[in-house]
Amino acid sequence: MKNILTKFCMLIFIISFSINCNQKIIPVTTVENEYLISNVSVIPMTSDTILHNQNVWIKAGRIANMNALTFPSTATVIDGKGKYLMPGLTEMHAHIPVAKEGNDSLVKETLFLYLSQGVTTIRGMLGDPYHLELRADAKEGKILSPRIYTSSPSLNGNSIPTVEDAITKVTQYQKEGYDFLKIHPGIKLEVWEALEKTAKKVGIPYAGHVPTAVGIHRALKAQYQTIDHLDGYLEGLVPSDKNIDPNSNGFFGYNFTPLLDETLISDLVTITLQNDVAIVPTQSLFSRWFSPVPIEKLVQEKEMKYISPKTMFTWRQMRNQFAGGDDFTEVQWKKFMDFRIKILKEMDARGVTFLLGSDAPQVFNVPGFSIHHEMQDMSKAGISNFKILQSGTINPAHFFKQKGHYGIIAVGATTDFILLNGNPLEDIQNAQKIEGVMLGKYWLTKEMIENRLEKIAKAYE
Repeated sequence: MKNILTKFCMLIFIISFSINCNQKIIPVTTVENEYLISNVSVIPMTSDTILHNQNVWIKAGRIANMNALTFPSTATVIDGKGKYLMPGLTEMHAHIPVAKEGNDSLVKETLFLYLSQGVTTIRGMLGDPYHLELRADAKEGKILSPRIYTSSPSLNGNSIPTVEDAITKVTQYQKEGYDFLKIHPGIKLEVWEALEKTAKKVGIPYAGHVPTAVGIHRALKAQYQTIDHLDGYLEGLVPSDKNIDPNSNGFFGYNFTPLLDETLISDLVTITLQNDVAIVPTQSLFSRWFSPVPIEKLVQEKEMKYISPKTMFTWRQMRNQFAGGDDFTEVQWKKFMDFRIKILKEMDARGVTFLLGSDAPQVFNVPGFSIHHEMQDMSKAGISNFKILQSGTINPAHFFKQKGHYGIIAVGATTDFILLNGNPLEDIQNAQKIEGVMLGKYWLTKEMIENRLEKIAKAYE
């Protein structure tokens, strides 16, 4: 892979052309290898607008000029005419494999699948000590990888059964350098209280699921960094006089669908805003894994050829387990999805922060490709294309306190971006029309991406 990237960086060529104002762009001498994307339409993501006819000069992995009239004679010039340049996408609910017995081929493959679809930053949601090393290697450019943030290993009812376990592991994971704690179901209330207190004391945030013993109201007031999947929200719409067993909620509250009270949505959204909790909806998890869409239809999708037969078999089993039982009906699923959409619309109208995430690789969610399914599902939920793109670009950058560093196209920002053959503000599906991906100083062409994907597919034939 390193040799391939070296060859890309060695490919340089020079062209001369005129821009609309008939001013000549003149090559100038430099010793640095740089890029110029010519006459491109820029989607800066700082506002709902397009900057046309821009000449974006890239130097040392950052944007040096947005309307360059001179460029280095050694620069690689990329023709942007008729194309759109937008920031790379962030997958805020990603999963990263762990190398087994020194074999990291699946890890590299997964990271490339993310990159191939324009995902230049990932937030790993099930951490491992291996991911700390991987994060460092990605930051130092030792591997071809999106920027990585990683959770701790799972904190759940089994991993922290006692208060003492919670205190020990929270303290340990903060010292080891994980970016945040991953919360899973099963945590008892008194254990949660110890976890919350210790996390705030040592200064590490937490995110993910909402244990039923904690509940959505308590979780929001505890100021989760993010709540993913809208976990706990449907349970929070069950009137208190129903006296239900919270542990009988089914798949993310599906079993409670007939009991939900729409008038309770507003209060939940208010508490979400008051505590500055961001939401990672993962709608595609419920339109693909937990849905009535026939398995055979999903299996025929083009990206499934990049998944091993073993994984595909597991996906089929898990799909049948959760959406193939007697308790699952299409009628109730539609009501379940309608309530999720009502919650999202209320959140959108009132300014809750959305962060783009698809829970990949999860059942029938292939890394990279699934983020585009997620964007389409958010569009179907009534969220504007601009806000959807914000949730995958500028919002994550602000979330990680990297405002101005990435997630935008502007002078000084890092060059993590996608060159598209269509305007995603007009049609969100245009975000899939990728001509190339820029990752720091590396330019991954459409041809290079397709060749690498073809090798992955052949390995699983």
